[in-house]
Amino acid sequence: MDKLVINGQKILNGIVEISGAKNAVLPVMVATLLAPGKYRISRVPDLRDTHTMLRLLEMIGATSSFENNELLIDTTKASNPEAPYDLVKTMRASFYVLGPLTARFGYAKVSLPGGCAWGPRPVNFHISALEAMGAEIELDEGYVIATADRLKGAKITFDFPSVGATGNAVMAAVLADGETVIQNAACEPEISCLCDFLNAMGAKISGIGSEKLTIEGVDQLNPVNFEIIPDRIEAATFLIAGAMVGDNITLKGANPDHLTAVIDKLQKSGQEITTTEDSITITKVDQIKSIDMTTAVYPGFPTDVQAQWMALMTVSDGTSIITDTVYHDRFTHVSELSRFGAWITMKDNVAVVSGRKRLKGAPVMSTDIRASASLILAGLAAQDRTDISRIYHIDRGYERIEEKLKGLGADIRRESE
Repeated sequence: MDKLVINGQKILNGIVEISGAKNAVLPVMVATLLAPGKYRISRVPDLRDTHTMLRLLEMIGATSSFENNELLIDTTKASNPEAPYDLVKTMRASFYVLGPLTARFGYAKVSLPGGCAWGPRPVNFHISALEAMGAEIELDEGYVIATADRLKGAKITFDFPSVGATGNAVMAAVLADGETVIQNAACEPEISCLCDFLNAMGAKISGIGSEKLTIEGVDQLNPVNFEIIPDRIEAATFLIAGAMVGDNITLKGANPDHLTAVIDKLQKSGQEITTTEDSITITKVDQIKSIDMTTAVYPGFPTDVQAQWMALMTVSDGTSIITDTVYHDRFTHVSELSRFGAWITMKDNVAVVSGRKRLKGAPVMSTDIRASASLILAGLAAQDRTDISRIYHIDRGYERIEEKLKGLGADIRRESE
């Protein structure tokens, strides 16, 4: 098992290339199951989760090749509509196959998911959407079994704009008989990316980027070539690194329109940020102002950047309040950040962070993808050495993060434990 070793307080400068979005490419990969044929997907991040999804597609019968961030998938011979527990338990996004498999084969057997160690995220929204479209759902020994001769258009209203459930419902609806309307749909750029991919295949989806999606079912879709959007969470993480230990960092290939809430908070904390259509530059100021933050569904501040923001606030000039309204128990990083000497108190889903002038390096342990990123940020800002163990979490969501940071001037390396 690998660990990251960081000798902190090195000033970062330069240009970093932002990878394709993990949370966009996974549903796009799954959507290739909707139509047999050959797909070429570019700007695909080389991540543990990407390879996990490829293994799942191969179990279903697809073939693939992956090189230089270009992915070729052939779903012509995909014929086994099952997703086993041993694989789905390692990555929640595997549950995305439920909708496409049911739509294409009229049958799907998918294990209930696992994934990150924090927080239950129920799949009832996914199931109720398929039931609304006429699927019969059975739960059997930890598996969801869906059957339908052909799904039918329906009106679906989510109590909460779930990204996963929206993606699953859209993929099921594109081959359904008739019109499906999804109210309170997730508006995240990753859902828009999926819808753009499906429309390129021949789907008829309108309202993309809004809370109301209308899908007119079609009889057939066709394979296409497609490029994945940039990863806004990776971009936000590097922006916060720039705020904590940077001098002048430019994010190449980032979309500032996807990061308005994060950029706004960073500017309020005193950072100088300039943007172009496909780049973001952050110039550090001498003092980080303490700024309260509350997460929200898109276009609000992302819950996936909550841990990184907390790391920033540990070295701010005062006290800040961080509230996570999306996932109330996503705070496993608090105890690990405290090992750096951070002052953080918790009550329910609210953290109070008292900034201090410096952190002290420490041995810490990753617990999930974004918590891991917060520990790297703290290690970059801390005095002396930090050892971060269980970094397979980081490898699930960040492509070559230590190499990218090293290219900016960080003293960071990967070692075997």
